Amino acid sequence: QRISEAGYHVVATSAEAELALRRASEAGLVRYTPGDEDFEIMDPGKLSKGQRRALQSIKEKVFDIWGTTGVQKVINEAFFELLDVIPVYPVEDAERYTDHNDRVLPDCYLVPEGTTAKTFAGLIHTELAESFIYAVDARSKKRLGENYILNKNDVIKIVAAKSHR
Repeated sequence: QRISEAGYHVVATSAEAELALRRASEAGLVRYTPGDEDFEIMDPGKLSKGQRRALQSIKEKVFDIWGTTGVQKVINEAFFELLDVIPVYPVEDAERYTDHNDRVLPDCYLVPEGTTAKTFAGLIHTELAESFIYAVDARSKKRLGENYILNKNDVIKIVAAKSHR
């Protein structure tokens, strides 16, 4: 609180709680996704006494007070606010949001704010930028020019004279 009052931006975090929840989630003991504001115990009968106490402590001392472990929040703030980057998703099939291997949204590029569609094409592969024709906003299906400024969470298909595979 003193640091915050001194004008610094503070994010309360508990890496220990985050690690415990991730491990419990991997073991199928809880339902938890990093950044969630709560967790759900899947089968209380599978927990030892110590595990139940630890999860109760995390709920009371972390979630009830801070609302989250803070770990994902601090990562998001570091990337998206301090570094001024935005997530953009390239796709090959703008209808199904898939790549050439039929995987749904497998890639996410963190690009500087102000990145153009053509610059983004070059980040994927230099040949895509060199033979760039246009981009497609997969959500609206609108054709976008080379100078289109990408927005946070855009799903973009690049159309080029040479296809990169």
